[in-house]
Amino acid sequence: MKKHNFYAGPSILPQYTIENTAKAIINFAGMDLSLMEISHRSKQFVAVMDEAVQLFKELLKIPEGYSVVFVGGGASTQFAMVPFNLMKKKSAYLNTGAWSKKAIKEAKAFGEVDVVASSEDTTFNYIPKGYKIPKDADYFHITTNNTIYGTEIKHDIDSPIPLVADMSSDIFSRPIDISKYAIIYGGAQKNLAPAGVTFAIVRNDILGQVEHHIPTMLNYQTHIDKDSMFNTPPVVPVYAALQTLQWLKAQGGIEKMHEKNLHKAGLLYDEIDRNPMFKGTVIDKEDRSLMNICFIMNDGFEDKEKAFFEFATARNMVGIKGHRSVGGFRASTYNALPVESVEALVKAMQDFEEENK
Repeated sequence: MKKHNFYAGPSILPQYTIENTAKAIINFAGMDLSLMEISHRSKQFVAVMDEAVQLFKELLKIPEGYSVVFVGGGASTQFAMVPFNLMKKKSAYLNTGAWSKKAIKEAKAFGEVDVVASSEDTTFNYIPKGYKIPKDADYFHITTNNTIYGTEIKHDIDSPIPLVADMSSDIFSRPIDISKYAIIYGGAQKNLAPAGVTFAIVRNDILGQVEHHIPTMLNYQTHIDKDSMFNTPPVVPVYAALQTLQWLKAQGGIEKMHEKNLHKAGLLYDEIDRNPMFKGTVIDKEDRSLMNICFIMNDGFEDKEKAFFEFATARNMVGIKGHRSVGGFRASTYNALPVESVEALVKAMQDFEEENK
């Protein structure tokens, strides 16, 4: 029996992506060569890159004036790349978790950083509200989904200054108004592809406004000008990303995927709220992530944590252990996770409750 894969990242991918990528690793595009050994400048791979960019734009309804690039280094490199390209004197950040903190740390090397609000006071279990975005900052940075703590900003913020978003773990999970953002970036290893490639959606007119030198590989314009081919791109993850984009389109696009994600998350959150043995770590339903659902044993049942983990593991569930910084459990319900896996977890929680009455 196939495992129910709840890993937070690298994470579950569509079977379509896995099978097609595996075939291409053996024989790519009928060339009798592996995808891993062909030139990234061959016409066959250039076609892969071109289609991936085209589908990115189509699925996300990216308007004119934006570029899509694929680079290396993960979202962690973007933490420095964003201020390198955008910060003149000051930036603004919303601190909603571990990855926000890392982005803030990097930005401080480039100038003043205004942390407009933070939820660190209660271990990042909510999204701050009512903060003011400083109009004199060069940009405002948010992390839309927080994989460790299970919170998510599920709406597009109206920002008076250029808005930058790390969407590593919720890209393609819901509709986005791209026009509200200056840059959207993310590592691919949640909802798109294996680890090794990073995407960036960049509004072209936001670039070229800083006076300091930007290292060639950290300059967005470098990758835009060369169609992500300035250096050798990670060809296997890019190819896998294309397969996922094709799969997303075949599933009905982002709107249909959002419907499925709402349904899956609703099933699990309803059980967490109903079952007396468990409780969610994010109380405000508005802030609850659709991608990473975090919960712990309820008061009085703390000693059952190990037992439930073993109970779920025996039912072919993997990746449900919570991050080491918060403990408990985390079920990552990315696009490729079938609803049957969520139903299996819900049934396990119900059966565990029955056995422990």
